[in-house]
Formats: sequence, structure tokens, C-alpha cells
Amino acid sequence: MARTVARTARDPNQVRRGIDVTTGVVTAILYSVAWPTLGITHQVPVAAQPFIAGLAVIPLVLIRVNPALGWAISAGSALLIALAIPHQPHNQLPFQVVHILVFFPLLFTVVVRSPMRIVLIAWVSSSLLFATTMGAGDSFAAAAFGWPIAMSGLVLFGLLVRWLVFSRRALVEQTEVNELERARRAVLEEKARIARDLHDVVAHHMSMVVVQAQTAPYRIEGVSPAAEAEFVAIGASAREALNEVRGLLGVLRSDGQLPDHTPQPVAADVLELLEGVRRAGVPITWTIEGALDDVPDTVGSALYRIVQESLSNASRHAPRAAVRAGLSVRADALELVITNDPSEPVDAASSAEAPPNGAPGTGISGMRARAESIGGTLTAQPCVEGGFQVRALLSLVRY
Repeated sequence: MARTVARTARDPNQVRRGIDVTTGVVTAILYSVAWPTLGITHQVPVAAQPFIAGLAVIPLVLIRVNPALGWAISAGSALLIALAIPHQPHNQLPFQVVHILVFFPLLFTVVVRSPMRIVLIAWVSSSLLFATTMGAGDSFAAAAFGWPIAMSGLVLFGLLVRWLVFSRRALVEQTEVNELERARRAVLEEKARIARDLHDVVAHHMSMVVVQAQTAPYRIEGVSPAAEAEFVAIGASAREALNEVRGLLGVLRSDGQLPDHTPQPVAADVLELLEGVRRAGVPITWTIEGALDDVPDTVGSALYRIVQESLSNASRHAPRAAVRAGLSVRADALELVITNDPSEPVDAASSAEAPPNGAPGTGISGMRARAESIGGTLTAQPCVEGGFQVRALLSLVRY
């Protein structure tokens, strides 16, 4: 299959090269015939014979690149030869037979490939040229009307070929459009299915979390102010996550158009994220060097998601463990280091890479993919003294 596709992709160039080679060979053969026989049919000085023979044959080399120009040169040279160069007494043709053999393919190609106004001009001009020049001799007087009829037949045949070629091309283009539309429809159906699954599984349960957190102080008696604040923080985090899920659902359900939803997070939003994690009860400290507002949005969005996933892993796999975040914005790069202490004496690497149920997680691989997508790097590994560390270096050079 791959070889077939590759061969098909090379076919147009191979066809062009084949046409050019064939045209060059045919032109050389016709020229080798036109030059020696020109003195037999016309009264031309020996020194001028190569040039006159060239006027009759050389326009053929333009049959692929510019057939209209080739036809115009051939018709003009035919008229010039017929009016300015006398032919031999025994020859009744105003120009050589080789000239006619070159003129007809050029006219046919003009009819097939050129705009209709050029076709009309070529048709009328060619008919007048042959009617006036071929009818000059007594033996060709009756042919003064036969040549225009033959020319009209050639033009009509060319128009038929033109219609067939254009119809086939339109059919191929329509087939390609149909295939693209079918593929696009399949992608939209898959996106809609994913959106339904996300809505049914994720959005529904997150909505229930929001409702439970908001109503818990009213449903449960004796809730302390600290517990009520904790419920409020849980509800705020769940609402934020629910809004992001709804934005993702809008993207999945859109028909190639971007929906109206909250803009993607930027680097400046990382500070609010850290403060939200602290309000949720995670013992976290951080240092920020440099201006986050100077970080491009693309890098800022990736940074936000990496920090979000790192803190989520730390709180899930090492609950109540201290977390330290360091962020440094330099002229050419942005460096992020997030380290969490161990909560229990277990293998930090396995606990950070897999959720509590033992199934393999994709958080670290997802963070690494985000970093690499903008030309950065990310490493995640256990610390020597225990705990786990995520280090990301995001390049700012290309921005």
C-alpha cells in the first residue's frame, strides 16, 4: 500500500518528464526532416533554411508549458512563409507538411487547455489562415472550404475531450471532498461520544460534590466554623474543576468552531492555584523569581497544568506531607521545581506514578508531553532523602 501511494504521488512529475522527452524527440525528428526538404518545396537561400525550418518545427516544444504561445508562433510563421517565401513550381502547398503536422497538435492542445476566448480566437484564426492560403493554388481551390470544416471538426473533438477531462477532474475532486467530509463526520461523532461519556461520568459526579459541599453545613448539625470553611473550599475547587470540564465538553461538541468559554490559564494564575492548595489544607510553601506576566500564554498554560498535576499527585500520594514549590523566570527559560516530603515510609516512586488502587497512572507522562510540546523537558523522580520531586525546564527562546 505504501509503495502504491508513493508511486501515485510521483506519477504527475513522471508524466511531465515523459511528455517533455517525447516532445523533444519528435521535434528533433521533424526538424531533421524539415531542414533538408525545405529547399525542395520552397525557394529559400541555403543560409536561411535552418531558421525557416525552425519556425515551422520549434513551436512544438511549447505544447505542454504554453500551447497558446506555441500555436500563435506556428500560425504567424505559417502566414509569413505563405506570403513572403515563394514555393517551388511543382509544389502547391504554401508551407511544409511538417508545419501542418506541428500546427494541428498545438491547436488541439489549445482547445483542451486554454480559456474559451483563446479557443474561439484560435478556431477562427486557424480557419481563416488555411482557407486563404490553401486555396491559392488551382488544385487546392476547392479545399478553401474543406480546411475550415476539418479545422472545426478538430476543435469540436478537442472540446469533447476537454469536457471529459474536466468532468473526470470534478468527479475526483468531489470524491476527495466526500472522503474528507466522511472523515470529519467520524471525528465529530467520536468527539460527541467522548463528550457524552465525560458528561455522564465526570461532570455528574463533580456536580454532586459541589451540591454536597454547599449543603453540608445545613444538613449536618454542629458543624464547626473550620469544617464549614473546609466545605466551602471543597465546593470552590469542585466548581472550578467543573467549569474546566464544561469548557472541554464545549470544545468536544463544537463543529470545528471554538466555543465561548473561559480562557486557558496563564502563568500569572499559578499564584492563585498555590494559594487555593494552601486553603485546602496542604502545607505548601513557594518562592517565585521573575515576572510571571512576561511568560507567553502558551508556556503559561503548560506551566499551570504541570503545577496543577504535580500538586494533585503530592496531595494524593503523600497526604499531609510538606510541599515546596520554586519557580524561576529567566530571559531564556522558565524553571519549576516541586518537591514533597514523604508521608509514610513507602516507595515514593511507585506511589507517585500510580494511584492508590494500583492502576498505572498517566499524570507524569502527561506532564512530560506538555513540556516537550513547547520545547521543554521534565523529570520526575524520588528524592534521596525521601519524597518526590518534579523538575521542569520550559524554553522561552522561540517566543
